[in-house]
Amino acid sequence: MMPNLGLKASTSLEQTNERLQYHPSVFEFYTDEHDMTKNGLVHLAEMIKYVQSTGVRHIVIHHPMAYDHHHNEVAVSALKDPDGYKFMMASADALIELAIKLNVQVLIHGGYSDNDAVVNAFGDLKTGRKVIFDRLDYFQQLGGNHVMFENSISPAFDYGDDEIEKEVMAHHYRLCYDISHGFIVLHGDNDKLVKSVERLAPQTVHYHFVDSMGEHHDSLQLGKGKVDWQRVMKVVNPKATNIYEIDLADQNDSREMRASHDYLTKLMAAEKIS
Repeated sequence: MMPNLGLKASTSLEQTNERLQYHPSVFEFYTDEHDMTKNGLVHLAEMIKYVQSTGVRHIVIHHPMAYDHHHNEVAVSALKDPDGYKFMMASADALIELAIKLNVQVLIHGGYSDNDAVVNAFGDLKTGRKVIFDRLDYFQQLGGNHVMFENSISPAFDYGDDEIEKEVMAHHYRLCYDISHGFIVLHGDNDKLVKSVERLAPQTVHYHFVDSMGEHHDSLQLGKGKVDWQRVMKVVNPKATNIYEIDLADQNDSREMRASHDYLTKLMAAEKIS
């Protein structure tokens, strides 16, 4: 697979235009709770149409990561945090409806919280995971081929975990595989990472290419961490799209994302030559 130039931005015109000048083939919108207001959703729709008008065919909307200064969790307790639950469900419903209307994709993150937070919400990890899968089933039924689910470093929804992987395969979910998240879950073990990526490749429709040292969430530029990209790229789904979800020094300058693409493109070209 030769990687796509996939770039991520907020819904601001400044960030969007900065990305578009490099002619990405994949564009992912990072949304927040302000984008989920009535006016925010109208603006988001306008920005999607604007990006589509430039010829970008593959557009992904990332479900908001936060609500009211805490994570926007699929595994939120409707009883203990009714406002959080209402926001999570309403925002997912609204984005899926928009995605169907404009023929784009919605990415929903399977989890953010650590083990203790999930246990505090539902009593134990097993119950919390069941709640997550029940809700993902609902989103899948609602969105069909317009929705995908991303792995976390949270034990609630972490690829690299045999039990989770068996479940997502059994449910036939469309997946987004964040390479750095898998690597961190597997404590920097490239052998296990390659096995996980290969196992889930048939259901993976989108990748977040991100490097990591494999210890904590560091979102490194490709080539700056310990992921063996040469091996990973041999087992990814060649039909999937990708973006580079890298921490930026300046949110209005995508240079770390573009440098990651250059690194991976040169690596793949050298692999073909050799």
